[in-house]
Amino acid sequence: MKVKLKNVFVIYFLVSVIGLMYALLQLGQPCDCSQHLRSASDLMHGKDKKISQLLSEVKRLQARGKDSELEGQALPVIYAITPTYARLVQKAELVRISQTFLHVKNFHWIVVEDSPVKTQLVSELLAQSGLRFTHLHTETPKEHKLKESDPNWLKPRGVEQRNLALQWLRENRELSEEGVVYFADDDNTYSLRLFDEIRSTKRVSVWPVGLVGGLRFERPLVEKGRVVGFYTAWKPNRPFPMDMAGFAIALQLLLANREAQFDMLAERGYLESSLLQSLVSIEELEPRADNCTKVLVWHTRSEKPKMKQEELLQKQGLGSDPSIEV
Repeated sequence: MKVKLKNVFVIYFLVSVIGLMYALLQLGQPCDCSQHLRSASDLMHGKDKKISQLLSEVKRLQARGKDSELEGQALPVIYAITPTYARLVQKAELVRISQTFLHVKNFHWIVVEDSPVKTQLVSELLAQSGLRFTHLHTETPKEHKLKESDPNWLKPRGVEQRNLALQWLRENRELSEEGVVYFADDDNTYSLRLFDEIRSTKRVSVWPVGLVGGLRFERPLVEKGRVVGFYTAWKPNRPFPMDMAGFAIALQLLLANREAQFDMLAERGYLESSLLQSLVSIEELEPRADNCTKVLVWHTRSEKPKMKQEELLQKQGLGSDPSIEV
């Protein structure tokens, strides 16, 4: 429990009052004055020793608090950009990753909804998350949206949302500020170690991603501490054949290159390359996660829930209570 300075003086006052009352009670009574003087002296000595100990504890706790504060200030901020859209598993996925992010120091979550307005679900979730956050929204143009029957790979998702987050950073952060920008989709699983690995990013840092591209993992290939290629099966000739979860960018690099953004019209699989090739060369990539040999993030998409029973009950007017948020 943290000891406050005012508590020290309260203790000092109480001990002094007790000493005074003891002295008053002894007035007028026959006594061996030398004995009482020794007792009073011992009492005062003990009181002074206790106060000295309490003051030392206060100074120690204050120093530790300042050290902790300075440590937090010294860490570059990690800005995690998460595009999200309304669906049955949206809240579940946002809750899951938000509770991971709670354990990351100096963290700022930028959540961008694919919506014409900020929804109540996301607004309340962020307010209750305990995280430092920025809540934005912008709707994907209809011609670029996936239809219900389209496979999820047909068109890139989250492009407008990620670009809006980059715009917010450029309008609200200064070139002198240190930080790292990471594109943290809400359907991934993250190891806390990942954030320790990327915190020191100078330009663009990279690492493996598990369960992606039809493989157990994709990863940059590293020789003598430098990226020399990529282990991937699908379209390996892409400029940067990596998943969105496999890289982080220094904030200063993004602020210095104000036109760099994701291309809404990028060919399938080239979305990541459309941003990275305007910022860095392969030779400049910074390998993390033990020279890209450890998997610290997984592309774990949630299965789309089957709602056949719910749909049958709704047709009978017996569907589940719509006021209960899922």
